[in-house]
Amino acid sequence: MSRSGMRRPLLADQARPWTGHQARSWTGRRARLWTGYQARLRAGGLLAGCAIVLVVLGVLFAGQTTADPFDRAVDTPVIDWLAGHQTLALWLAYPATLVPAGLVSLIAAAICLARGWLRGAVLALLAVPVTSGLNDAIFKHLFHRTYLGALTYPSGHAAASSALAAALTLLVLSSGPPPGRLAALRWLIPALAWLAVVVVAVGVIGLRWHYFTDTIGGTALGTGTVCALALILDLSWPPPRRPDPSQPHPSRSRTTPPPDSAPGEPHSSRTEPGR
Repeated sequence: MSRSGMRRPLLADQARPWTGHQARSWTGRRARLWTGYQARLRAGGLLAGCAIVLVVLGVLFAGQTTADPFDRAVDTPVIDWLAGHQTLALWLAYPATLVPAGLVSLIAAAICLARGWLRGAVLALLAVPVTSGLNDAIFKHLFHRTYLGALTYPSGHAAASSALAAALTLLVLSSGPPPGRLAALRWLIPALAWLAVVVVAVGVIGLRWHYFTDTIGGTALGTGTVCALALILDLSWPPPRRPDPSQPHPSRSRTTPPPDSAPGEPHSSRTEPGR
């Protein structure tokens, strides 16, 4: 047998091509936030719906200084329930304040960076500050609804908490199912995030900081802002390069022995004469 026919067999891991799961997990960490045309179409529809809710409620309650009958019917039981429990109401509204919301955003961004998903990290970092900036700089002054003399529509607490919840939901669902026992986190994290939105709304109503419809407008603002940010990032970011299924897994790549090396023979670089 010629030496050229005595090739050393490649290691199994080196020869194994990308499997479907490996390809999906690799691209999932770097993929778009809205995966596929249908997902982006639904995101556009959700963004339009949020904008309609925000604007319609804002026009209906623009310049209002007292609660309308609907808000009064919803707010009064909450205010009566939390009457005399100011500390509890403050704790209910606490998840939407700077420290907890900022901390959760930083943790989400760090996890995305650890997985090599820069687009997800940018969304996690921008969701809450962009929403709060739009609310404080534009919408509260635009609609000028007040409660005890303070601008209230849309609710900044509801907007921040819903922006964080929408961002976490999108990041978790776009990153693919976690392995093994962590699979429950795919639904647990969004459920807890949106539960926090409801808790915050109860707290700010009980504190008499906002009307109920303020929290609806804030939720629409936060959710719509995240949808818009994700669409902008998807459209402006270079698309990920999908791995070639015929190529070896990059983490398993090794130098292939020269075809004319015999088993056990050291591999030396061969140079051509005159070089």
